[in-house]
Amino acid sequence: MPLSKSFNQTTKPLIRENPAFRRELLVNAANALLAGDLVTAKAILRMYVNGAVGFIPLATALGHSSKTLMRILSPRGNPQARTLFHLFAHLQRAEGIALIAAPALPAPAPPAQTPSK
Repeated sequence: MPLSKSFNQTTKPLIRENPAFRRELLVNAANALLAGDLVTAKAILRMYVNGAVGFIPLATALGHSSKTLMRILSPRGNPQARTLFHLFAHLQRAEGIALIAAPALPAPAPPAQTPSK
């Protein structure tokens, strides 16, 4: 007996029905990519594509084969930067959003310690 429900039963409907959740997935994928975590970025993008658009319609829109896109976003895939940027650009247009890279705010300085008497 499985201990959890499948992707199709839980996450896929959430992605399909919740635009805010889809946008957050794209933001998290972009942040992972900018942080140098390609594995996480591809996993999030794969989840997004599976739940939101599907590989076949996306491949058609991007001019790739669905198998190529699946391979690119697989754990062992090695996408070119051009392909990732093209993918992000298309998904942003589809969601009606624009992702912007901004510097992170520096961490606040720790409080100054007063000398004890």
